[in-house]
Amino acid sequence: MTKTVAKAVSTPDAVVLPVAQSEEVFPVHRIYCVGRNYAAHAVEMGHDPDREAPFFFQKNPDNLLVDCPFTYPPLSDDVQHEIELVVGLKSGGSDIAAEEALDCVFGYAVGLDMTRRDLQGEMKRQGRPWEIGKAFEQSAPCSAIFPADRVGHPQAGAIRLSKNGALAQSGDLSQMIWKVSEIISELSRFFLLCPGDLIFTGTPSGVGPVQRGDDLLGEIEGVGVLSLKVQ
Repeated sequence: MTKTVAKAVSTPDAVVLPVAQSEEVFPVHRIYCVGRNYAAHAVEMGHDPDREAPFFFQKNPDNLLVDCPFTYPPLSDDVQHEIELVVGLKSGGSDIAAEEALDCVFGYAVGLDMTRRDLQGEMKRQGRPWEIGKAFEQSAPCSAIFPADRVGHPQAGAIRLSKNGALAQSGDLSQMIWKVSEIISELSRFFLLCPGDLIFTGTPSGVGPVQRGDDLLGEIEGVGVLSLKVQ
């Protein structure tokens, strides 16, 4: 007989993403993000575009924002958009071979890595972690997740973001320096990956600031769209 344990404090409900065209939900475990995974974006951020080993940072599951406006955060005057392909895992493990990595994927979504660029830049100058620039409330807007058995495993296709109807970011998934299978494999060397993990796979060039009142529309060919109002 299982003993019922009373919680000392009340905690928020588990974070979930809707599954597209389904009554099911995708429970979120962790959020990993890949930095500088498109050569043109690496250049615009002042870095060498050559294929270096990927590096990772994290956001928190409750940083996800679904079907709600994005509230401009405090302590920043330079919040920027970064459109990204998001990968959701149905299984995980350690030291996953790249050839087997896509077997771990449940599906894909359209996400935004919202960044307090001024705070991130200050942390970089001081040699400190980036969390206050990356892992703040509502910093991970995300669409519903589209199962891979419906959309496949996109290797190419347009990824773009429009701001107030004008194209701001544009690239192609084929331009990712590290492909999804390689990202999963490399990430699993450092972390025990689990079902429910999300991976934001990097952004193409054209990142830029948002202001209150802006309308953002992110689109990934073959996956879906994400519409967002900044307030």
